[in-house]
Formats: sequence, C-alpha cells, structure tokens
Amino acid sequence: MKQNLKANFHLPGLFEFYDFYKIFLPVFYENREFFYDFCDIGSIYGAPSDCIFGGGRIENSDNDPNEILSLLQKYNISARLTFSNSLISEEHLSDKRCNELLKIFAGDDEHVQNGIIIYSDILLKYIKENYNGFYFISTTTKVITDFDDFSSELNREEFKFVVPDFRLNKQFDKLEKLSFSQKEKTEFLVNECCDFACTDRKACYENVSRKALFDNVPDHVCGSKDAASGYMFSKAMKNKGFISIEDIKNIYMPMGFSNFKIEGRSLGSALILEFILYYMTKPEYVLNVREKIYLDNSLDLF
Repeated sequence: MKQNLKANFHLPGLFEFYDFYKIFLPVFYENREFFYDFCDIGSIYGAPSDCIFGGGRIENSDNDPNEILSLLQKYNISARLTFSNSLISEEHLSDKRCNELLKIFAGDDEHVQNGIIIYSDILLKYIKENYNGFYFISTTTKVITDFDDFSSELNREEFKFVVPDFRLNKQFDKLEKLSFSQKEKTEFLVNECCDFACTDRKACYENVSRKALFDNVPDHVCGSKDAASGYMFSKAMKNKGFISIEDIKNIYMPMGFSNFKIEGRSLGSALILEFILYYMTKPEYVLNVREKIYLDNSLDLF
C-alpha cells in the first residue's frame, strides 16, 4: 500500500438514505477507531425520483435537499448529483426541479466541492455554462468495456473521475500501465451484482433514463440467467469483477488507485450498512457499529 494513500469510498443514496446517514456519519467520525485508518468517505451520491436528469437507478425520497446538503457540509463530505440520464436533449435543460437542485448544490468558497455524475455532453455543457463550482464524473452507465475507450475517457479534461464498466476491474496488466494522473481519476465500481456476461446492461440503463423522463415504457426485463434473484451481496462477491477489501488493500492501492464506488441505490439501508461493515469497518468492531446504529437488547427480528 502506498504511503499516505487513502481509499475513498463513494457511497449510495444521497436522498433515499438520508435518515441512515444522519445516524451513521456521527458514528463514523466520532468513533474512527472502529474503521480502517486507510479508508475515508469520498462522497455520497444520488438523485431524487422526480429528477429527469437522473439515471442509473431511481431513488424514492421526499427528504429536503437543503437538509441533506447541510448534513454533508457538517462533515465536509462531497455531495454528488447522479445526473446520468443518457437521453437528455435541449428541451429538457430548463426543467425546474433539476435546476433547483443545481442551485442548491452549486459550490461556494466555504465548503467542499460537490460533483455531478454525468452521461450527456449536452447536459455537461449546460451545467458548466450556467453553474459554478461542480466537478464532473463520467458515469459507469456509459458501459465503457473497451480499455482503449476507457483510457480516452480518462484523458478528457472535463472529468475529475471516470467510472469504467465493472468488467474492466481485473485487467491488471493494462491498469498498471495507466499514468499516475489516470489512476487518480479512475473510480472502480466494487460490488456489482450484474452477470459478468450480461449483454443487456446498456439497454437496462437506457430504460431507466426513459422512465426518469416519465416515458410510459415497460420495465426492462434482463435476459441474464440469475436476474430474477435480484441483488444479493453474496452473489456479488462471486462476480468476476468483484473487488474485495483485501483486493483494495493488497492490489489496487499499491498500484496507486484510491477511489472506489459502492453501488446500492434502490436497495435497503440494511444492505448499505452491510457494505460499510465489509469495506470500511475493522472486523473486531463490526458488532460495535451495529450496536451504535440499531442493535440493542430489546430488538426483535420477528
């Protein structure tokens, strides 16, 4: 592991898991001995369900964005708006709800910079011309599976980070050859559950984009053999693209990589906690974190 390098974890559910983060963030920052010294929270990302710029997954939340921003500013955490809709056109740019969010989360000189996870170059240009202070992340929903295309994306100056498709996660011979600046910009999706051989991924994301635009389209039906079981962390751990905490410590960080995205929007907050316990919590303190979050001597499971 390179000296002083931090593993920055980018956590899901900026809007839908606000109540969870209200409890978890004080635990994390007031009990740092519970968590690995080398890990930190790089950002929390998401977008509400009524946001047409949104993509990736739909978050159901009626939480006040001003309260959400205030919570993250208290702990100096970057908020990222997931504006990864791939079907944005000029007619969508004036959307009132999305522009209100941009105004709220636009940067100032007193707080950490916030980011935009983005697909559309039309939207990228619009935000850069009309709002100050954001940095931009090239979204994994572009499904960049060709390594040369990924390298070219890393070289685009407008992006501070690029999230490749998870199927590039283990191409170590090519990853090793990236420049220092390219490695700094790479953000791996660590816990994807989607079938490694899936050919529907781009179509699935496009379906979500259409739904965000309130198009009356049926749900995408994934053709992968185990899609019906939904997300299970145990299944994700068997995925050929899965990045374990040991991989992060012993392979990725020594190679110079420091940004790791945990997926989980539209899942339950209990599963988000399991991700955090696995990736960020020292094993001997897992029970302590559970006790701080929810576990007490009067809790009944059924």
